[in-house]
Amino acid sequence: MTAPAENRTTPRVPCIPGAPSWVSLLARDPAAQQAYYGALLGWHYEQVDEEWWGSYAFAVAEGERVAGIGSQPEGWATAPTTWTVFFGVEDIDGASQRVRERVGTVGIGPVDVSAGRVAIAVDPSGAVFGLWQGTPGPTRILDMAGAPSWMELRTDPFAAALFYGEVLDWAGQDRTHLDVYWENERVVLRAGGHRIAALRESDPMLAGGSAQVERPYWHVSFAVDDADDAAERAIRLGGSPVAPVADSPYGRVAELRDPEGARFALISNG
Repeated sequence: MTAPAENRTTPRVPCIPGAPSWVSLLARDPAAQQAYYGALLGWHYEQVDEEWWGSYAFAVAEGERVAGIGSQPEGWATAPTTWTVFFGVEDIDGASQRVRERVGTVGIGPVDVSAGRVAIAVDPSGAVFGLWQGTPGPTRILDMAGAPSWMELRTDPFAAALFYGEVLDWAGQDRTHLDVYWENERVVLRAGGHRIAALRESDPMLAGGSAQVERPYWHVSFAVDDADDAAERAIRLGGSPVAPVADSPYGRVAELRDPEGARFALISNG
């Protein structure tokens, strides 16, 4: 299913209150990263200028904006390159205050961008996430290769559910729009009737086989037709494997790092 055609009432990328609405990568060499993901996922790009983070590009798959890649702000030279999941909110100032009240940290923002207002925060376990206040719209279900199709936070799922539920007002959402439930040993977030994200226990095997549990972070999975073939292509292009390709309740998953070291995953449902 593709998103509705853009018109005066339907934003091209809708902000979905309480749910993951966008994913973004801030890189040391954005041009090289764009080339990598373009070759891997078939993306092409729409370049824009953002006052806050300079050069920025919308990644486009089958005519839909699916992600963004931009340059790291000045002063981020030692910061790791990571994918950030942005959750939609109706009041970013109020959501940012709730982050602080619940022992999280707001590191950047809220600041104005072309699509509204954004902030980057850290939850109590150390996982980075974003907040985005933009034009609200219907849930987008991008059932296509190259689109982000699944997101997981590996942490204490119940503590995380309390934090994100309160910050994002999950209980206040219409359950036909946004629902939270327990499935496959995960706290699962469903938007518009489709499973889109989960909170689960950390797994050392998914930390690259190390016995040391990794610092929690939001894992972003992009849809591909064949995870095994796509993983081989990702490595040939300059990425590196994190764990063997494996089956999960939500598809076959390849855990990888891109050439700058950012973690991401490829997932196929076939």
